Amino acid sequence: MQVPDADLSVTGEVRWYAATPAARRGFCPTCGSFLFWKGHDDPDTGIALGALDGPTGLTLARHIFVADKGDYYEIHGGVPQEEQET
Repeated sequence: MQVPDADLSVTGEVRWYAATPAARRGFCPTCGSFLFWKGHDDPDTGIALGALDGPTGLTLARHIFVADKGDYYEIHGGVPQEEQET
């Protein structure tokens, strides 16, 4: 899920790691859980939805990077699939 930086509020510390020259990833400094990803030039921050507790009211809109999924992983439910992220 992408959230405009102007609408994102984070409580607590995040440790950032420069994953590539174009993007970085945010992790919990206590347990190491992956929380965020951020392209250096993007106005939005991606949130790892698995890191959220409780009901969110969100629904899945698309699967991305399906060309790179493991052969053990099946996609169900008729949600649009993209070979790469657009």
